[in-house]
Amino acid sequence: MAARAPGGSPAAGQKPRPHVILYVLVFHSIEKQVSQAFRALIQARYGIDLAAAIEQPRQSDFGEMAVPAAFQLAKQLRQAPRQIAAELVAGIGPIPGVASMEIAGNGYINLRLDRGAYGYALLRGDAEGTAGSGEKIIVEHTNINPNKAAHIGHLRNATLGDTFVRMLRARGERVEVQYVIDNTGVQVADVVVGFLLEGKHPEDVRALIADPKVRFDYYCWDLYARISARYQQEPELAQWRSRTLHAIEAGEGEMAEMGRVVAEAIVEAHLATMLRLGVEYDVLPRESEILHLKFWASAFEQLKSRQAIYLETEGKNKGCWVMPGLSEEGKVIVRSDGTVTYVGKDIAYQLWKFGLLGKDFYYRPLRTYADGRVLWTTTDKAEESGAAVEFGHGTRVYNVIDSRQSYLQDVVVAGLRALGYEQQAANSVHFSYEMVALSPRCCADLGIEIPEEDRKRPYVEVSGRKGQGVKADDLIDSLIAKAFDEVSSRHTESSAEEQKRIATQIAIGSLRYFMLKYTRNSVIAFDLEEALSFEGETGPYVQYAAVRARNILRKLEERGEKLPDFGAELDAARMARQLEAEDFWQVLLAASKADSAVDRAVIAGEPAHVAKYAFQLAQAFNNFYHQYPILQEQDREKRIFLLWMTDFFRRQLERTASILGIPIPEYM
Repeated sequence: MAARAPGGSPAAGQKPRPHVILYVLVFHSIEKQVSQAFRALIQARYGIDLAAAIEQPRQSDFGEMAVPAAFQLAKQLRQAPRQIAAELVAGIGPIPGVASMEIAGNGYINLRLDRGAYGYALLRGDAEGTAGSGEKIIVEHTNINPNKAAHIGHLRNATLGDTFVRMLRARGERVEVQYVIDNTGVQVADVVVGFLLEGKHPEDVRALIADPKVRFDYYCWDLYARISARYQQEPELAQWRSRTLHAIEAGEGEMAEMGRVVAEAIVEAHLATMLRLGVEYDVLPRESEILHLKFWASAFEQLKSRQAIYLETEGKNKGCWVMPGLSEEGKVIVRSDGTVTYVGKDIAYQLWKFGLLGKDFYYRPLRTYADGRVLWTTTDKAEESGAAVEFGHGTRVYNVIDSRQSYLQDVVVAGLRALGYEQQAANSVHFSYEMVALSPRCCADLGIEIPEEDRKRPYVEVSGRKGQGVKADDLIDSLIAKAFDEVSSRHTESSAEEQKRIATQIAIGSLRYFMLKYTRNSVIAFDLEEALSFEGETGPYVQYAAVRARNILRKLEERGEKLPDFGAELDAARMARQLEAEDFWQVLLAASKADSAVDRAVIAGEPAHVAKYAFQLAQAFNNFYHQYPILQEQDREKRIFLLWMTDFFRRQLERTASILGIPIPEYM
């Protein structure tokens, strides 16, 4: 098998993916120092090791942090919390960044920060590096069946997965992005059957792929719908499906060759679609290698030897290998005809991701991204191997798969537990989400005819199997077209090419934000007009705030002025004077907590938290912009402070948007 790079380092010639480090961690740094100081004092004074919690006061006028340690100690010390709080405040001594402490209520210790020191630390760029946990995290997402064009639901999967990866990397985590290709599944077999029934051979399919007038993934979309309908009308065609599936799994003959041609072409189409959203991957493991390199055979033997599965001898599952306990009838892992179900292959794949299989793939480069990083895919041929690379061997695995697959994900975890891998089972996370539907208005915008009764419903479901749905590229194109109309009307002086580029950035920002602003357990009713609105909780609103901040700084240059040397002009004392204004202080405090928003989002597994923060940050800047005529300010110190605040907002908006995968246009 392919040689491993020592310690999981990138292979020769393989650039590591950059971590997105947020600009400021000052608030976190102070929180950490406060917690450590109270922990040390409590240990020294009471002999109790207590990790002192830090809370957010309910009201801003109570200060910036609250320590509830007195309540945590009251029971053990048998003293009133307020008395303990008084002892702690008297003994704690000075803490860098903290101006004062006071006891509130029955024993809370409220802390007020040194505003001048805090602002000056932000200005200097004081930050702690986010080293991360040191573990390797695998995030598997997108996973579109390579049988037809991607649809709107796949966009939610890819956007959620990609944003979660960006969030983890913002914390300094080492993340590997996988996109498994089910090139031996029923869906590919169905498309092959469709081609066979049309009298086509592999060379005919290749000709279709090469024809510039044919969108091959769209052609297969329609073909898949046709063959699915024929299965309903002609049940005898199931024999074709079974024979084709066997041939594809075995990897031999014309059927298998046609399956390879179809899957490889569709995967390329999917990668191109996702790249439009800025979604990239590290490795594409393929189901064919899971079979051909005996991954499944190895997992199958483990499952049998541990008696995690059994051979059913009666009933409708007679002749099948079944995993018991998950339902009354158990879950079929191997069908009676010997073919492996998706969940069987997925158990083998999950074992490999944790490094528990004792086997590895060979790898070959598939494409090179714009920054020079290589996307790898698996192969079963040693002679195709590229440079030595290492994939898998994760300590935590997130599978981004819709909630309708929850049962199958439970089966995979049950398989790990049945094999005795309790820790890996606990670290297998189903990052689930609900479906994406369309608003009735969006159906009308896209030219989708719906029955009269559906026009009164909050959303309309779609079905790819029936050929009813929205192709991902069509949706993106529609968003770009609408955005282009707006951009071209506002900026007639720009070239059509530039207008198209700006419109594309707005469209991608609108799409990604719409997919992210809802919590994962919410059904989305996608609406073109709502997504593209410059008002409200939308991507364009966030983009516009960042563009507005840039424009202030641009206008400064157009006046022949340069951005001040903030470090020379604003020291801690000047910062303190400006931040005496409560509105300035609250705005700055909110703008400096991007890292906290990311932390909360990672812990909760909710990218929506970062989206919400981006919107709130944009709101805060827009209010700041309207309240203070920055370039007209006559007081020199205040003007320099306002310019610094504008620049700080800009950087925080841009960095937060980058975690959401939202580009910031030059203008809007």
